[in-house]
Amino acid sequence: MDAARLDGFLADRGAWLAGSHCSIGRAMEVVGTRSAMLILREAYYGTTRFDDFARRVGITEAVAASRLRELTAEGLFERRPYREPGQRTRYEYVLTEKGRDLLPAVLALMQWGDKYLQGGSGGPLGLRDDTTGEPVRVQVRSESGREVPLAELRVTPNVTEDQVARAMAARRP
Repeated sequence: MDAARLDGFLADRGAWLAGSHCSIGRAMEVVGTRSAMLILREAYYGTTRFDDFARRVGITEAVAASRLRELTAEGLFERRPYREPGQRTRYEYVLTEKGRDLLPAVLALMQWGDKYLQGGSGGPLGLRDDTTGEPVRVQVRSESGREVPLAELRVTPNVTEDQVARAMAARRP
């Protein structure tokens, strides 16, 4: 079976709640809507202005305002004032380090969509290294650069079993 190997107390999957402190679940609370992901996509392509986000993503101004407010509150964007000659001061939305660090996750979703949702034709856009022209792919690799397939992925706890038990007890009614 292709599955990650769970170490330590994680091996007894019935003894701990996978969602209790799950980073994937917490990340999805931040960027788990279609509009949030597409706003991020547009920011990676250089969009910074509110009207451009709404138009390019194809969402209402109300949805754009809500998502940009949420993403800014979470620290993925920073609001910066700008002013066109003769106009009032407005704000642009600029990616922060936290927002830029999501790029591999967004590109991985794009890569998956290209492979499985585009009818075998690949995606409409390609990714290339601007310096070398080589294709760019998101992959799971060890620090030494070795590609790690799912069956060779080991999941280890970064907390003690006691810390998990205390967190679980705190969540019980």
